[in-house]
Amino acid sequence: MKKFLGRFRFNAPVTLFFAGMCGLALLLDNLTNGWANRTLFSTYNSGLLNPMTYIRAIGYAFGHANWEHFAGNITYILLLGPLVEEKYGSKGLAEMMAVTIVLTAIIHGIFFPQYGLLGASGVVFMLIILSSISNVKSGEIPITFIIICIIFLGGQIMDCFRQDNISQLAHIVGGCCGGTFGLFMAGHEKG
Repeated sequence: MKKFLGRFRFNAPVTLFFAGMCGLALLLDNLTNGWANRTLFSTYNSGLLNPMTYIRAIGYAFGHANWEHFAGNITYILLLGPLVEEKYGSKGLAEMMAVTIVLTAIIHGIFFPQYGLLGASGVVFMLIILSSISNVKSGEIPITFIIICIIFLGGQIMDCFRQDNISQLAHIVGGCCGGTFGLFMAGHEKG
């Protein structure tokens, strides 16, 4: 049994921690009949003097509306997060996630203060775009990066004109963060 358990490797601590926090937030929301998402894990216009505004500006990324929403985001995070974490290190990934989460909350709050924000899709799009540019050499832009941007970000721009409960702005901000990180961090990988 010890030999079997010794085969497991905690390969991507930031990715696993983030996924675990999202899972705990979903569980807590289900146990509290929606109270946790309303109170901790979604942004909404509650004023800059309310301390909960700042907790929600980070907490929204951990909350998800339901299992399908959670599974969709966490699948991408678990697929792409370890690759990015291996390339840029745990600290680098944590910093990129934090910047993406906070920047998305600020931009969403400026342009859509009347709507709440819930979920890690900004982080997902950051990872998608960042992973597509992860093998860039300083001064080069890979064709695959351009195609991914057209497919993923172009699709989100087109979807902005549909009426749904999805924040395309969060996807676009996350993707722009991923592209920016990838271009500016070329040659600054860990180790």
